[in-house]
Amino acid sequence: MKQQTLAMAADAQSGFEQHRKPTRRDEFLKTMEALVPWAALCEEIAPHYPKAGNGRPPIGLERMLRIHFIQHWFNLADLACEEALYDSASLRRFVGIDLGCEPVPDATTMLKFRHLLGDNKLGEALFARVGKELQARGIKVNTGTIVDATIIGAPSSTKNAAKARDPEMHQTRKGQQWYFGMKLHIGVDSQTGLAHSAVVTAANVHDKHPLPDLLHGNEQRVYGDLAYASQKALIASKAPKAKDFTNQRTRRAGEVDEVQRAKNRNKSRLRARVEHVFAVVKRLWGFTKVRYRGLQKNATRAFTALALANIYLCRVHLLGHQRSKEALCTR
Repeated sequence: MKQQTLAMAADAQSGFEQHRKPTRRDEFLKTMEALVPWAALCEEIAPHYPKAGNGRPPIGLERMLRIHFIQHWFNLADLACEEALYDSASLRRFVGIDLGCEPVPDATTMLKFRHLLGDNKLGEALFARVGKELQARGIKVNTGTIVDATIIGAPSSTKNAAKARDPEMHQTRKGQQWYFGMKLHIGVDSQTGLAHSAVVTAANVHDKHPLPDLLHGNEQRVYGDLAYASQKALIASKAPKAKDFTNQRTRRAGEVDEVQRAKNRNKSRLRARVEHVFAVVKRLWGFTKVRYRGLQKNATRAFTALALANIYLCRVHLLGHQRSKEALCTR
Protein backbone atom coordinates (compact mmCIF):
# COMPACT_ATOMS: atom_id res chain seq x y z
CA MET A 1 0.00 0.00 0.00
CA LYS A 2 1.32 3.42 -0.98
CA GLN A 3 2.21 5.58 2.00
CA GLN A 4 0.04 8.68 2.27
CA THR A 5 1.90 11.99 2.22
CA LEU A 6 0.79 15.21 3.86
CA ALA A 7 -0.05 16.66 0.45
CA MET A 8 -2.25 13.67 -0.38
CA ALA A 9 -3.98 13.91 3.00
CA ALA A 10 -4.69 17.60 2.37
CA ASP A 11 -6.14 16.83 -1.08
CA ALA A 12 -8.37 14.14 0.42
CA GLN A 13 -9.75 16.60 3.02
CA SER A 14 -8.70 14.34 5.86
CA GLY A 15 -7.65 17.27 8.01
CA PHE A 16 -9.82 19.62 10.03
CA GLU A 17 -12.27 20.79 7.37
CA GLN A 18 -15.65 19.98 8.88
CA HIS A 19 -17.96 22.15 6.78
CA ARG A 20 -16.89 21.45 3.22
CA LYS A 21 -19.47 20.10 0.76
CA PRO A 22 -18.91 18.55 -2.70
CA THR A 23 -18.95 21.17 -5.45
CA ARG A 24 -20.51 20.74 -8.89
CA ARG A 25 -17.00 20.18 -10.24
CA ASP A 26 -16.46 17.37 -7.72
CA GLU A 27 -19.73 15.72 -8.72
CA PHE A 28 -19.01 16.09 -12.43
CA LEU A 29 -15.54 14.59 -12.14
CA LYS A 30 -16.88 11.75 -10.00
CA THR A 31 -19.45 10.95 -12.68
CA MET A 32 -16.91 11.08 -15.50
CA GLU A 33 -14.52 8.93 -13.46
CA ALA A 34 -17.18 6.22 -13.39
CA LEU A 35 -18.50 6.51 -16.95
CA VAL A 36 -15.50 7.08 -19.22
CA PRO A 37 -14.16 3.73 -20.55
CA TRP A 38 -10.57 4.48 -19.60
CA ALA A 39 -9.10 1.06 -20.40
CA ALA A 40 -10.67 0.96 -23.88
CA LEU A 41 -9.53 4.48 -24.78
CA CYS A 42 -6.00 3.84 -23.52
CA GLU A 43 -5.97 0.71 -25.68
CA GLU A 44 -6.51 2.90 -28.76
CA ILE A 45 -3.59 5.20 -27.91
CA ALA A 46 -1.15 2.65 -26.48
CA PRO A 47 0.41 1.51 -29.82
CA HIS A 48 1.47 5.12 -30.51
CA TYR A 49 2.50 6.09 -26.96
CA PRO A 50 6.22 6.08 -25.98
CA LYS A 51 7.40 2.95 -24.20
CA ALA A 52 9.68 2.84 -21.17
CA GLY A 53 13.30 2.28 -22.15
CA ASN A 54 16.76 3.41 -21.11
CA GLY A 55 15.84 7.08 -20.94
CA ARG A 56 13.39 9.03 -18.84
CA PRO A 57 10.25 6.92 -18.28
CA PRO A 58 7.09 8.38 -19.83
CA ILE A 59 4.20 9.59 -17.71
CA GLY A 60 1.38 7.06 -17.39
CA LEU A 61 -0.91 7.01 -20.43
CA GLU A 62 -4.17 7.13 -18.46
CA ARG A 63 -2.90 10.09 -16.45
CA MET A 64 -2.11 12.04 -19.60
CA LEU A 65 -5.51 11.11 -21.06
CA ARG A 66 -7.25 12.36 -17.93
CA ILE A 67 -5.36 15.65 -18.16
CA HIS A 68 -6.27 15.92 -21.85
CA PHE A 69 -9.95 15.43 -21.06
CA ILE A 70 -9.77 18.07 -18.31
CA GLN A 71 -8.53 20.49 -20.96
CA HIS A 72 -11.65 19.76 -23.02
CA TRP A 73 -14.15 19.86 -20.16
CA PHE A 74 -12.91 23.15 -18.71
CA ASN A 75 -11.59 24.75 -21.94
CA LEU A 76 -8.01 25.04 -20.71
CA ALA A 77 -4.89 25.70 -22.75
CA ASP A 78 -1.72 23.77 -21.86
CA LEU A 79 -0.23 26.32 -19.46
CA ALA A 80 -3.64 27.12 -17.95
CA CYS A 81 -4.23 23.41 -17.33
CA GLU A 82 -0.86 23.05 -15.59
CA GLU A 83 -1.68 25.96 -13.30
CA ALA A 84 -5.21 24.67 -12.66
CA LEU A 85 -3.82 21.30 -11.54
CA TYR A 86 -1.51 23.02 -9.06
CA ASP A 87 -4.39 25.17 -7.85
CA SER A 88 -7.26 22.65 -7.63
CA ALA A 89 -7.24 19.68 -5.29
CA SER A 90 -10.29 18.14 -7.01
CA LEU A 91 -8.49 18.11 -10.37
CA ARG A 92 -5.40 16.55 -8.82
CA ARG A 93 -7.51 13.82 -7.19
CA PHE A 94 -9.13 13.07 -10.55
CA VAL A 95 -5.76 12.81 -12.30
CA GLY A 96 -4.09 11.01 -9.39
CA ILE A 97 -1.27 13.46 -8.67
CA ASP A 98 0.33 13.61 -5.22
CA LEU A 99 2.31 16.84 -4.89
CA GLY A 100 4.17 15.30 -1.98
CA CYS A 101 5.89 12.89 -4.38
CA GLU A 102 5.70 14.34 -7.89
CA PRO A 103 5.06 17.57 -9.79
CA VAL A 104 2.27 18.24 -12.24
CA PRO A 105 3.23 17.42 -15.88
CA ASP A 106 4.32 20.67 -17.47
CA ALA A 107 2.64 22.44 -20.39
CA THR A 108 5.19 21.09 -22.91
CA THR A 109 4.34 17.51 -21.96
CA MET A 110 0.65 18.25 -22.51
CA LEU A 111 1.47 19.83 -25.87
CA LYS A 112 3.44 16.76 -26.98
CA PHE A 113 0.57 14.45 -25.98
CA ARG A 114 -1.88 16.59 -27.95
CA HIS A 115 0.43 16.48 -30.98
CA LEU A 116 0.66 12.69 -30.61
CA LEU A 117 -3.13 12.43 -30.83
CA GLY A 118 -3.33 14.80 -33.80
CA ASP A 119 -0.47 13.31 -35.83
CA ASN A 120 -1.97 9.80 -35.58
CA LYS A 121 -5.61 10.94 -36.00
CA LEU A 122 -6.47 9.47 -32.62
CA GLY A 123 -9.29 11.95 -32.05
CA GLU A 124 -11.30 10.07 -34.68
CA ALA A 125 -10.25 6.75 -33.12
CA LEU A 126 -11.40 7.84 -29.65
CA PHE A 127 -14.73 9.04 -31.07
CA ALA A 128 -15.30 5.71 -32.82
CA ARG A 129 -14.26 3.69 -29.76
CA VAL A 130 -16.64 5.60 -27.48
CA GLY A 131 -19.41 4.82 -29.97
CA LYS A 132 -18.61 1.10 -29.79
CA GLU A 133 -18.50 1.17 -26.00
CA LEU A 134 -21.87 2.91 -25.80
CA GLN A 135 -23.40 0.34 -28.15
CA ALA A 136 -22.01 -2.42 -25.95
CA ARG A 137 -23.85 -0.81 -23.02
CA GLY A 138 -27.19 -0.89 -24.81
CA ILE A 139 -27.24 2.42 -26.70
CA LYS A 140 -27.85 1.47 -30.32
CA VAL A 141 -27.63 3.43 -33.56
CA ASN A 142 -31.13 3.41 -35.03
CA THR A 143 -32.60 4.06 -38.47
CA GLY A 144 -32.95 7.85 -38.38
CA THR A 145 -30.21 10.48 -38.72
CA ILE A 146 -30.31 14.23 -38.14
CA VAL A 147 -27.64 16.23 -39.98
CA ASP A 148 -26.51 19.75 -39.21
CA ALA A 149 -23.44 21.98 -39.16
CA THR A 150 -22.13 24.74 -36.94
CA ILE A 151 -19.47 27.39 -37.45
CA ILE A 152 -16.42 27.41 -35.16
CA GLY A 153 -14.79 30.83 -35.29
CA ALA A 154 -11.10 31.50 -35.88
CA PRO A 155 -9.01 34.66 -35.37
CA SER A 156 -9.28 36.81 -38.48
CA SER A 157 -6.50 39.20 -37.44
CA THR A 158 -3.24 39.37 -39.41
CA LYS A 159 -1.28 40.76 -36.46
CA ASN A 160 1.06 37.78 -36.22
CA ALA A 161 4.52 36.72 -37.36
CA ALA A 162 3.28 35.53 -40.77
CA LYS A 163 1.14 38.66 -41.29
CA ALA A 164 -1.63 36.37 -42.57
CA ARG A 165 -4.73 34.52 -41.46
CA ASP A 166 -4.84 30.76 -41.17
CA PRO A 167 -4.83 29.57 -44.82
CA GLU A 168 -6.96 26.50 -44.01
CA MET A 169 -9.77 28.61 -42.54
CA HIS A 170 -12.19 30.58 -44.71
CA GLN A 171 -15.03 33.02 -44.36
CA THR A 172 -18.71 32.50 -44.98
CA ARG A 173 -21.89 34.50 -44.75
CA LYS A 174 -24.78 33.49 -42.52
CA GLY A 175 -27.74 35.83 -42.66
CA GLN A 176 -26.29 39.32 -42.75
CA GLN A 177 -23.16 38.40 -40.78
CA TRP A 178 -19.75 37.23 -42.04
CA TYR A 179 -17.83 34.56 -40.11
CA PHE A 180 -14.24 33.31 -40.46
CA GLY A 181 -13.25 29.85 -39.32
CA MET A 182 -14.26 26.22 -39.88
CA LYS A 183 -17.43 24.11 -39.88
CA LEU A 184 -18.25 21.08 -37.79
CA HIS A 185 -20.74 18.82 -39.61
CA ILE A 186 -22.33 16.04 -37.56
CA GLY A 187 -24.80 13.22 -37.97
CA VAL A 188 -26.92 12.52 -34.89
CA ASP A 189 -29.13 9.52 -34.16
CA SER A 190 -32.75 10.67 -34.20
CA GLN A 191 -33.76 8.58 -31.15
CA THR A 192 -30.78 8.73 -28.79
CA GLY A 193 -29.60 12.21 -29.80
CA LEU A 194 -25.95 11.08 -29.89
CA ALA A 195 -23.47 11.93 -32.64
CA HIS A 196 -22.36 8.94 -34.71
CA SER A 197 -20.41 10.72 -37.47
CA ALA A 198 -18.65 14.02 -38.02
CA VAL A 199 -16.71 15.92 -40.69
CA VAL A 200 -14.58 19.05 -40.27
CA THR A 201 -14.24 21.49 -43.18
CA ALA A 202 -13.46 25.13 -43.82
CA ALA A 203 -16.38 27.47 -43.15
CA ASN A 204 -17.01 28.20 -46.85
CA VAL A 205 -17.94 24.56 -47.63
CA HIS A 206 -21.71 24.26 -48.07
CA ASP A 207 -23.52 22.07 -45.55
CA LYS A 208 -24.76 19.65 -48.23
CA HIS A 209 -21.34 18.52 -49.51
CA PRO A 210 -20.30 16.31 -46.53
CA LEU A 211 -23.86 14.88 -46.32
CA PRO A 212 -23.03 11.32 -47.55
CA ASP A 213 -20.20 11.06 -44.99
CA LEU A 214 -22.65 11.83 -42.16
CA LEU A 215 -24.93 8.86 -42.92
CA HIS A 216 -24.22 5.28 -41.82
CA GLY A 217 -26.20 3.76 -44.70
CA ASN A 218 -29.03 2.02 -42.86
CA GLU A 219 -31.23 5.07 -42.41
CA GLN A 220 -34.92 5.07 -43.17
CA ARG A 221 -35.31 8.78 -42.46
CA VAL A 222 -32.91 11.73 -42.79
CA TYR A 223 -33.71 15.04 -41.08
CA GLY A 224 -32.06 18.39 -41.74
CA ASP A 225 -32.71 22.10 -42.07
CA LEU A 226 -33.20 24.08 -45.27
CA ALA A 227 -29.51 23.81 -46.17
CA TYR A 228 -30.17 20.14 -47.04
CA ALA A 229 -33.38 20.73 -49.02
CA SER A 230 -33.73 18.92 -52.37
CA GLN A 231 -30.76 16.62 -51.79
CA LYS A 232 -32.51 13.30 -52.43
CA ALA A 233 -29.79 12.17 -54.84
CA LEU A 234 -27.02 12.75 -52.27
CA ILE A 235 -28.99 10.93 -49.59
CA ALA A 236 -29.74 8.01 -51.91
CA SER A 237 -26.04 7.68 -52.81
CA LYS A 238 -25.26 6.57 -49.25
CA ALA A 239 -28.62 5.47 -47.80
CA PRO A 240 -30.84 4.15 -50.63
CA LYS A 241 -33.69 3.18 -48.28
CA ALA A 242 -33.86 6.58 -46.58
CA LYS A 243 -36.76 8.97 -47.01
CA ASP A 244 -36.01 12.68 -47.23
CA PHE A 245 -37.42 14.39 -44.13
CA THR A 246 -35.37 17.57 -44.49
CA ASN A 247 -37.16 20.91 -44.25
CA GLN A 248 -38.33 22.34 -47.57
CA ARG A 249 -38.89 25.88 -48.80
CA THR A 250 -42.20 27.41 -47.76
CA ARG A 251 -42.14 30.69 -49.76
CA ARG A 252 -42.46 30.66 -53.52
CA ALA A 253 -43.26 33.71 -55.67
CA GLY A 254 -43.99 35.71 -52.54
CA GLU A 255 -46.61 33.27 -51.25
CA VAL A 256 -46.25 31.13 -48.12
CA ASP A 257 -47.23 27.47 -48.29
CA GLU A 258 -48.85 26.98 -44.87
CA VAL A 259 -49.09 23.20 -45.31
CA GLN A 260 -45.35 22.89 -45.94
CA ARG A 261 -44.68 25.30 -43.10
CA ALA A 262 -46.63 23.07 -40.69
CA LYS A 263 -44.69 20.03 -41.93
CA ASN A 264 -41.39 21.82 -41.35
CA ARG A 265 -42.48 22.70 -37.83
CA ASN A 266 -43.28 19.07 -37.04
CA LYS A 267 -39.93 17.90 -38.44
CA SER A 268 -38.07 20.55 -36.44
CA ARG A 269 -39.44 19.23 -33.16
CA LEU A 270 -37.34 16.13 -33.68
CA ARG A 271 -34.55 17.82 -35.61
CA ALA A 272 -33.83 20.08 -32.63
CA ARG A 273 -32.06 17.17 -30.89
CA VAL A 274 -28.96 17.90 -32.92
CA GLU A 275 -28.68 21.24 -31.12
CA HIS A 276 -28.21 19.44 -27.80
CA VAL A 277 -24.87 18.08 -29.03
CA PHE A 278 -23.76 21.53 -30.20
CA ALA A 279 -24.88 23.01 -26.87
CA VAL A 280 -22.59 20.64 -24.96
CA VAL A 281 -19.60 21.06 -27.30
CA LYS A 282 -19.86 24.84 -27.68
CA ARG A 283 -21.48 26.04 -24.44
CA LEU A 284 -20.37 23.52 -21.81
CA TRP A 285 -17.00 22.56 -23.30
CA GLY A 286 -16.38 26.10 -24.64
CA PHE A 287 -15.42 25.10 -28.19
CA THR A 288 -16.78 28.25 -29.83
CA LYS A 289 -13.40 29.32 -31.25
CA VAL A 290 -10.44 27.36 -32.53
CA ARG A 291 -7.29 27.43 -30.43
CA TYR A 292 -4.83 26.03 -32.99
CA ARG A 293 -3.91 26.75 -36.61
CA GLY A 294 -4.91 24.22 -39.24
CA LEU A 295 -7.92 21.97 -39.66
CA GLN A 296 -6.30 18.72 -38.49
CA LYS A 297 -5.41 19.96 -35.00
CA ASN A 298 -8.86 21.40 -34.51
CA ALA A 299 -10.48 18.28 -35.98
CA THR A 300 -8.77 16.20 -33.28
CA ARG A 301 -10.20 18.52 -30.65
CA ALA A 302 -13.65 18.39 -32.28
CA PHE A 303 -13.79 14.57 -32.44
CA THR A 304 -12.62 14.25 -28.84
CA ALA A 305 -15.17 16.84 -27.70
CA LEU A 306 -17.95 14.93 -29.50
CA ALA A 307 -16.88 11.67 -27.85
CA LEU A 308 -17.03 13.30 -24.41
CA ALA A 309 -20.35 14.98 -25.28
CA ASN A 310 -21.86 11.58 -26.13
CA ILE A 311 -20.84 10.22 -22.74
CA TYR A 312 -22.22 13.28 -20.99
CA LEU A 313 -25.56 13.25 -22.85
CA CYS A 314 -26.29 9.61 -21.99
CA ARG A 315 -24.89 9.73 -18.44
CA VAL A 316 -28.29 8.93 -16.86
CA HIS A 317 -28.64 5.77 -18.93
CA LEU A 318 -25.03 4.75 -18.26
CA LEU A 319 -25.35 5.28 -14.51
CA GLY A 320 -28.53 3.18 -14.47
CA HIS A 321 -26.81 0.44 -16.48
CA GLN A 322 -23.85 0.53 -14.10
CA ARG A 323 -26.06 0.29 -10.99
CA SER A 324 -28.03 -2.64 -12.41
CA LYS A 325 -24.78 -4.41 -13.26
CA GLU A 326 -23.45 -3.85 -9.73
CA ALA A 327 -26.73 -5.13 -8.28
CA LEU A 328 -26.42 -8.35 -10.28
CA CYS A 329 -22.85 -8.82 -9.07
CA THR A 330 -23.86 -8.51 -5.40
CA ARG A 331 -26.54 -11.21 -5.62
